[in-house]
This record gives sequence, C-alpha cells and structure tokens, in this order.
Amino acid sequence: MLALMPAPDTAVDTTPPDGPQPDNLAEAGVYRTTKEGFEHSLVVLARGHVCWLMPGVAGYRLLVESTAVERLRAELARYDRESVDWPPPVAAETPGGARLELVTPFAWALAVLGVFRGQWRHPEWADAGALDPAAIFGRGEWWRALTALFLHADESHLVTNLFAGVFVFATVLSLFGRTRGWLLLALGGVAGNLAVAALRYPGPYRSLGASTAIFAALGLLTGRAVRRVARSGRPHRWRSFLGPAGSGLAVLALYGAGVPPVDALAHATGFVAGAVLGFAAVRPMAVGDRRRGN
Repeated sequence: MLALMPAPDTAVDTTPPDGPQPDNLAEAGVYRTTKEGFEHSLVVLARGHVCWLMPGVAGYRLLVESTAVERLRAELARYDRESVDWPPPVAAETPGGARLELVTPFAWALAVLGVFRGQWRHPEWADAGALDPAAIFGRGEWWRALTALFLHADESHLVTNLFAGVFVFATVLSLFGRTRGWLLLALGGVAGNLAVAALRYPGPYRSLGASTAIFAALGLLTGRAVRRVARSGRPHRWRSFLGPAGSGLAVLALYGAGVPPVDALAHATGFVAGAVLGFAAVRPMAVGDRRRGN
C-alpha cells in the first residue's frame, strides 16, 4: 500500500487512514520529487511492507514501519547503488546522417541472379559448387564453402535470400564500411559453411544458398552491438547484453529454424561465426566516445 499526501502548502491529515499509527512509523528516506519517492516506495512494497510518501521541509519523506526501517534502509541503499547509470543512454548506431549502403548489395543480387540463370543452362554447376563435406575434407575442394553461397535450389529459395540479403547486407556495410563489411560477410559465410561441413562430416550432406551468409550478417550486427555494450565502461553493463544478444537470438530462432529442407544448423553456424567476427571487428573506442557512451 502506498499513500501519497498533498503538497506542503495544502492542509493535510498526517494520520494514515489505516495500518500503523504515526508513532509506529520511521523515516526510510527523503526524496526531492514524487517520482523519486514513488520509485523507492516500490522497493519497499516489493519487500512486502506498507509505506507512506508524505511532504516535508527537505522533500518527500518515505515512512515505513519502525520495526523494519533498518532493513528497508539497507534495501533502498542497495537499490541506489545498482541504479547508477541505469538505464544506459541510447547511442546512435550510425554516424550523423550516414546513408544506407545499397549499391553493392544490389550488385551482389545481380551476380546471384546471373549464377542462378547459369545453373539452368549448366546443371553441373550445382554439383561442382554445392557444400559437400566429403568433397571438402576428402578431396580438398575448399572452394565449395564460398561457391555454395551463390547457388540456389529453386526460384522461391532465390527470391527469399535476395530480399533478405540486400537489406541485411546494406545494414552491415553501413555500419562496418563497404570494404571491411564485405570482407567480414565473406569470412562469416565461409566460416559458417566450413563449420557445418565439419559437423556433418563424414555423413552424406549437401547444401547450397546464401542464407548462411545472411545469418552471418545478423551475427555481425549482434556481435557488434554486444561489443559496444561491453566496452562502454558502465556499471552493471552485463544487463545491457540482454537487449542485442536476445534480439539476435530471437531472430535466429524465428527465421533460422525449421524442418528440412531448411538447414537450421547452417544458419546457426553462420550466426555464430558472424557474432564472433562482429564482436572482434569493432574499432577501439576513443576516450571522448567512451564518456559519451558511443
């Protein structure tokens, strides 16, 4: 129960309507505004005690039962310590006015369309370029980890990956830069394919499609966001990890899971590879940026 009394210049009845009488109450804290008082009163309520917020000369007094005042003061002090710099300030993810990089993602889409057209004329391309653990680790055909990213099984597979790829790649390039972004995307996609091939080896397995690189891009964005939180220097920043990490994993679970022919394992390895690269690729933070929380 929380009772908020009127402002100091208004006549008030300082006797609580029910519960302990005034001589059984003690002051647990004094706060400048009603907002601060309400926030701290929630701590008291969460501990199962009643309280009253009443105006005083120095501010708003939080009154509690005298038998519990010492314990509640300790809880309120702990709350104040843990609330320092929380919630963290929101930092802009892109430099002021940075444009979304769309030119090279559309060029990538045209290249993938060209490869798909070539597949119909030359069906052997899929056989020669698909991800095949036996061919990679048994015959040394390492190029398959890259070429498989440009091959697709059918039109629906192609369209889905093109639509998602253009926009998620554009976001990566806008944040990491064109050259570095494409390098990270290529490394993430290839690493994800090699990882899933290693996990499937020596059993029979074939896979193709750009989705491993697309989920590597999602991992890059997630890893970058987590690293920016990790290097911020804010107290209790571990709680901030839940935002970017949870969002990335939620998208992976929502769009990356499924029954065959969806290759959920390849999506997961691409995401993990991208997250590791994204975490490692964040540039060192300048002192001024760290103070601003950028």
